[in-house]
Amino acid sequence: MTNGTKMRRGIVFLITFLALVALTGGLAYFQFVMKPTIVKGFLAKAFAPKPTAVAVVAAKVETWPPQIDAIGTLRAYQGISIAPQAAGVVTAIHFDSGDEVKEGALLLNIDDSVEQADLANGLAQLRNADLTLDRAKLLIASGNTPQSTVDAALAARDSAAATVQKSRAVIAQKAIHAPFPGRLGLRNTDIGQFAAVGAALATLQRLDPIYVDFPAPEEALATVGIGAELTMTVDALPGQTFSGHVKAIDARVSADSRNVTLRAEVPNPNRKMLPGMFAKVTVTSGAPAPLTTLPRTAVVYSLYGDNVFVVKPDDSGAGLVVERRFVRLGPTRGERIAIADGLKPGDRVVTAGQIKLFPNSPVTIDDGGALPPPAKTPVQ
Repeated sequence: MTNGTKMRRGIVFLITFLALVALTGGLAYFQFVMKPTIVKGFLAKAFAPKPTAVAVVAAKVETWPPQIDAIGTLRAYQGISIAPQAAGVVTAIHFDSGDEVKEGALLLNIDDSVEQADLANGLAQLRNADLTLDRAKLLIASGNTPQSTVDAALAARDSAAATVQKSRAVIAQKAIHAPFPGRLGLRNTDIGQFAAVGAALATLQRLDPIYVDFPAPEEALATVGIGAELTMTVDALPGQTFSGHVKAIDARVSADSRNVTLRAEVPNPNRKMLPGMFAKVTVTSGAPAPLTTLPRTAVVYSLYGDNVFVVKPDDSGAGLVVERRFVRLGPTRGERIAIADGLKPGDRVVTAGQIKLFPNSPVTIDDGGALPPPAKTPVQ
């Protein structure tokens, strides 16, 4: 075999060897480098969470006057229980349950026959005492009686007059009149019934205007004063709002609740609002101020703190993810709530679909997915 033939065989062998080495390296690179990357990418795509469709709204600035919301109780402008000062049998009733009465109207009579007899006796004694006093004055003028006789006659006349006045006062107590105008409640007595002293025979309430008593935190004393305006609603009269003003502030703060009781006066011309009714009161407590607000449905309430989900671009910039932010809440107005801290105007916040979200969840925005606000905000 010639040298040239040997050289050619060596070259072919070397080329074949290098080809085998390259093929083996390529297979190894594919098996241990490219294949895991391909599989990882495939699995990432296959098991990656699908974007959640959510409704989003941008936080905006609104100007709200500061307000205090409270639950109050209505009470009468004037209200009493009709009760006798003197005991006796009821002889006449001049009203029916629910009547509107004027000041001084006669309501009922209690048997005063004994007092009438005492009055007649007292009047007779008074007339006799007057005659005796007149005779004594004539006698002393003529010098036929001492001054002591006139003094005794004068004292007897004054005593008889006092007895008559006492009998008339007792008779007046047994004719019960309305001390002020108002509406009578249910009648709790009948003719012939014995009425004890202090027994409640009916109630009398002056309903126009009407008071509402409600608690406010002690901090409210810095901004709420006499004359502060308020609005009020009552469940018994849905759809109606009543306006009034603060009439008085209690002289002490409760040591248990740290609240102070305020009393407001509200016109009640139709007398539809009654004492004891439940009322929702809103008091304006200062000048309007700008606040960052959101729909109330955007807030997620939890034991760890109130939070919202803010939509932002993902790391690639091609998609969207959510960020959980803890916020400090402010006042509410209808279906919107103020965010005191943790959010900026313009931040896009999820308002529907939060139950499926966690930090960095991919999302898509569904413009038609927002829930309509309820017709009536539930009481909290």
